Amino acid sequence: MEVTALALLVVCIMESAVPSASSQTGRENPKSSKPPTILFMCPHGAAKSVLASAYFQRLAKERGLNVHVSSAGTEPDETVSPAVAAHLKERRYSVPIEKPRKVASEEFASADVVISIGCDLATLPQPRGRLVRWDDVPAVSDDFTAADEAIRKRVADLVEELVRSMPKTK
Repeated sequence: MEVTALALLVVCIMESAVPSASSQTGRENPKSSKPPTILFMCPHGAAKSVLASAYFQRLAKERGLNVHVSSAGTEPDETVSPAVAAHLKERRYSVPIEKPRKVASEEFASADVVISIGCDLATLPQPRGRLVRWDDVPAVSDDFTAADEAIRKRVADLVEELVRSMPKTK
């Protein structure tokens, strides 16, 4: 992902992605009462978006980011890719979905961040939040290792940028 796009993404979600001082003292901050939503999408909702959401969920949790993560497809398959499910389980990741699902227009439009991994978005509304395209990630069916490495790196870069942008606590 380009640095500029990543910086815009960080600005978009940082205000509500990290606990505020008021939430740490038990007082709710209305701006952060609802965690930001990050939607990972791939055409079939069965491989690349599943990998990305699994990796992001774990890394975000480990780094203390408060976000809601989901995945979907534009033309979903009937099942999660068996190779993806096995790969995640071998590495002790939870498979984040039971069955791929079609993205709802409302969900797409209301997400704070949409990560599109090779999707045709022509029939979907403009998202309210930031749209980031990872269209150069190879197809899992063509080169699983290359696709996995590209997704893992982009997710790690995204999480690290979010962590670096968190306000320093004393």
